[in-house]
Amino acid sequence: MSICIFPGTFNPIHNAHLKVAEFALDYYGFEKVIFIPAYIPPHKNINKNLAEHRYNMVKMATSINPKFEISDIEYKSEQKSYTLLTVKKIIKQYKIEGKLNLLIGTDAFDKIESWYKIDELKKLVHFIVFPREIKITKKTEFDYELAPMEYIDISSTEIRERKNNKTLSLVKEYIEKNDLYN
Repeated sequence: MSICIFPGTFNPIHNAHLKVAEFALDYYGFEKVIFIPAYIPPHKNINKNLAEHRYNMVKMATSINPKFEISDIEYKSEQKSYTLLTVKKIIKQYKIEGKLNLLIGTDAFDKIESWYKIDELKKLVHFIVFPREIKITKKTEFDYELAPMEYIDISSTEIRERKNNKTLSLVKEYIEKNDLYN
């Protein structure tokens, strides 16, 4: 099975996340994209009490496409979410041969050298890097490609600060109902 994982904080998930996943399905021909919301991202200060809400919002958002799936692998761990550990579990769970495809934005990929046990991770993953607000420095020691997708100017920060309303209406309703990000 041809799969791709999409790990992230998703705080909250928004239309750009979904468009990236849809592009990956169409352009690369994946059979499914698995969204993996982090419980506690190691490189961000985030309220861990939002983990359940972030998971629920991703679950709602991914229900719109039968080729989208959500994994609770990091959410159930209730600890810092290290991509290496997640990748190893996904490879075992799906019996992946070769490298696992992973969607990542240029902002995260630019800082990837600081990730947990990165030398081990880069042997297991083919990174598909999507444009964000920054350009990346060439990383010859990584197996990656830049996805030929136009940059979409949406950020989770803007949505949390209510400066941008580009998220699914059901996610927006969930945020309002649960009085999140006030």
